[in-house]
Amino acid sequence: MEARDAIAGALVANDGEADTAKKSATPITDKAHTQSRMEQILGFKKEDLSSWQSLVALLNRPTDPASLGIFRCLFGLLMAIDITQERGLSHLDYKYLDGAPVCRFPLFNFLQPLPLDWMYLVYLVMFLGALGIMVGCFYRLSCLMFISTYWYIFFLDKTAWNNHSYLYGLIAFQLTLMDGNRYWSIDGLRRPTIRNAHVPLWNYTILRTQIFIVYFIAGIKKLDADWVEGYSMSYLAHHWLFDPFKAILPVELVSLLVVHGGGLALDLTAGYLLFFDATRPAAIFFVSYFHCMNSQLFSIGMFPYTMLATSPLFCYTDWPRRFFGSFPAVLGPVLPLTSVQPQPSTSCVYPDTCSADQQETPPAAKTSKLRLKHKLGALFTILYITEQFFMPYSHFITKGYNNWTNGLYGYSWDMMVHSRSHQHVKITYKDGKTGEIGYLNPGVFTQSRRWKDHGDMLKQYATCLSDLLPRYNISEPEVYFDIWVSINERFQQRIFDPRVDIVKADWSPFKPNTWLMPLLVDLSPWRTKFQEIEGSLDNQTEIVFIADFPGLHLENFVSEDLGNTSIHLLQGRVNVEIVEEKKNYTLQPGEQIKVPAGAYHKVYTVSEDPSCYMYVYVNTTESALQENFTKLFELQERIRNGTETEPLPPELQPLMTADDDGGAEVNATDPIVRLFLKRQRRMKEVKKRREAGVLERLERFAVKKYYTIRRGFLMTAIAIRNLAVGLPPLDQLRSEVAFANMKEPQAEDNQDDRLKDEVGHGEL
Repeated sequence: MEARDAIAGALVANDGEADTAKKSATPITDKAHTQSRMEQILGFKKEDLSSWQSLVALLNRPTDPASLGIFRCLFGLLMAIDITQERGLSHLDYKYLDGAPVCRFPLFNFLQPLPLDWMYLVYLVMFLGALGIMVGCFYRLSCLMFISTYWYIFFLDKTAWNNHSYLYGLIAFQLTLMDGNRYWSIDGLRRPTIRNAHVPLWNYTILRTQIFIVYFIAGIKKLDADWVEGYSMSYLAHHWLFDPFKAILPVELVSLLVVHGGGLALDLTAGYLLFFDATRPAAIFFVSYFHCMNSQLFSIGMFPYTMLATSPLFCYTDWPRRFFGSFPAVLGPVLPLTSVQPQPSTSCVYPDTCSADQQETPPAAKTSKLRLKHKLGALFTILYITEQFFMPYSHFITKGYNNWTNGLYGYSWDMMVHSRSHQHVKITYKDGKTGEIGYLNPGVFTQSRRWKDHGDMLKQYATCLSDLLPRYNISEPEVYFDIWVSINERFQQRIFDPRVDIVKADWSPFKPNTWLMPLLVDLSPWRTKFQEIEGSLDNQTEIVFIADFPGLHLENFVSEDLGNTSIHLLQGRVNVEIVEEKKNYTLQPGEQIKVPAGAYHKVYTVSEDPSCYMYVYVNTTESALQENFTKLFELQERIRNGTETEPLPPELQPLMTADDDGGAEVNATDPIVRLFLKRQRRMKEVKKRREAGVLERLERFAVKKYYTIRRGFLMTAIAIRNLAVGLPPLDQLRSEVAFANMKEPQAEDNQDDRLKDEVGHGEL
């Protein structure tokens, strides 16, 4: 309890006394002698917590508005950029298709998107709100414009939910109730009474606590066994960002110690280290390095930059005055105020005794009396912080969302704790009247893939399919899902019961999901053997690990590309039915059977306990292709070296001009040669882009972002024009959209993505 109280006190902040000490005419050394140890470390006295009135006075203590004003400006800027990107303004017309049969996944089923042109208006209001927050213009109205539209869009699509999008909404809500326009704002120019005025301490307390929660709870969630043992994000260690660590450590230790161990240690300690003066410089360095790495590792939009913008909130609140005060005086008119003394504000509670320099201020501007708004501010602070500590552990209430994760992902700060891969997804429908059975392509009628992991979304998807299938002469449809998932490198296993008609299945946010299959945690120790098995295979052989429940079976089709496919039983007992041959084979642990390519087979689990087995196969088509590529590469090298003496047949002659331009690829008549040249060109482009200088990278980044943002604004202008004066002729509308879709000259696909093989692996 003592440690927890100390932490809670630390998050209140050490601004008031510290700032007063700096600004007072009394030497700092003299002031320090009058302070207790608690005041020096935490910034307040034990007596400040002795009663409700004392706590209210503490939380409403006058504090410099400078740091809050700079954060408000940065947050508004980042949200304005975020709207055009992760919020989806640049591709809104692809997301909200008017009149198209699309299945959506809102938090509340009654929520539906507006017509497309009106959705553009919603985004425009949100964008103007973000700009208003940034410049501090009509601040309260701007905050309301932003949060009302932001939360509407957030609730409209659960497939886009994540922790950082939730964080943006929380911070915007907090800023709405704060005095964020007291420093470097247009409102301050319009209203001199609020310009450079004190803000109550609780403004900083809530923001700092929120960021502390983001770090600390994320660290607590990483105490999960999968994270500690290095299974959650093991693939990250192969990224080039970790090359310096791989120079001294094997990749396995880089994953365990740097990726998982380092992430756990940083999240658990960052909030504490950012608060204290002695550790803050090191903490800012490490969290900045961490977020810069995240910006390269993940496609998470403005989140790393938003977290970078929160770090200065833990510094002394007058840091912008000292920072901008070092700039040349000629820049003073366009920079934030650097005057030392903020003016009093009725939002704060001032002590009865004031220092000499404070007494120059008219007493009417100050008050030591606790008003209702002071008490409400303190009450809101306590309730909000309590709620934020409770929410990540409220999954015992939202039981229906517990699908191998702790509840509704997106407000629990369990960031990157779970990694998933899907091997097999099958959707079966049945006509309720005729009994006819058919299959649907996974993801039909929807643009999202996230429904595969969440029971609530699966229920919404099945309900939507049941409404759409009657259009295709399927009466009273029943819908069944067979979804195989591997979480944190475990066996591929079913996540939902494939025997349950999800259309009629019950689902409630407050009850456990009865058709959710349990995670086979008893088989988790097998993960240590997976690496040994995979290490014993050659580069052309691949493997998939499967686990299944008693009484169920896997129906599988082996592509003709996958030759020499066999099933090896690891545990339990199974019957393998070769459908075409109408034969059954029983396997015991350690036994194997070869299954034919280009045909169906079924694997029945007949043991009392779950079975686990593995498919071992070779992609013969890809193997042959790689062999041909090797021969073509060797021939090309001999041509370049002048050691090839035999005349080339016509189909191989494009290899001679491959270095000139892309014409050789076009002129190639042999499909293997054409594929080889295309692969070489792509690899050359990837190498060129990776070896590009900083300026070239920045230029490429800026151009890409320019055309993305450009499209969003042009499409918004078209939509607002349509709402104002109606639709133009179709030819004009088509030309306007084509102009908005214009790409940068010689636009190419994103070559920074991992180079993919031209011939993919067939799905087992």
